[in-house]
Amino acid sequence: MKLLPLSPLLALSLVCLGCRDRASEPSRWDKKVEEVKQAGGAATSSQAATAGSALNRYFPPDGAAGKRVFTQEKSGYAEAKLQRDGKDTATLSIADLSTNPDAKKKYEGAPDEVAGFPLTTLGTTTSSVLVKGRYQVRVSSPSLDAAARKEMLGRFDLAGLARL
Repeated sequence: MKLLPLSPLLALSLVCLGCRDRASEPSRWDKKVEEVKQAGGAATSSQAATAGSALNRYFPPDGAAGKRVFTQEKSGYAEAKLQRDGKDTATLSIADLSTNPDAKKKYEGAPDEVAGFPLTTLGTTTSSVLVKGRYQVRVSSPSLDAAARKEMLGRFDLAGLARL
């Protein structure tokens, strides 16, 4: 009977032991999923998010402010461009924040509101409201001032969205 040399056998044993120890430790992804679960959120973005197509009906109707052209729809998000005279004047969106609890923090202590929902302004081009502690409704426009963006937010069916 022939014996294997000691060095390859020792190397194989060390590799096997190294793999076993590493597999028993949670990965950074496992740790993040556990953190999200403990914070009361969902583990994945598609797990509890509202379908984007279900959000479309809450956008402002076409009218004097312009025409909606829907540009993006995915789980938990819908977006439309507001066009007037063939030019984009604003980007309108609704995002389901059920899987992103950190995004809701910016509404705490908001100084203003629209239809009873907290309103925040980001820079000079974006305003948003948080509906039912879950849905972020946003208007972004380089040409609309804060008052016009607030008015546009009021044109969304915020009460309907709150019932969703």
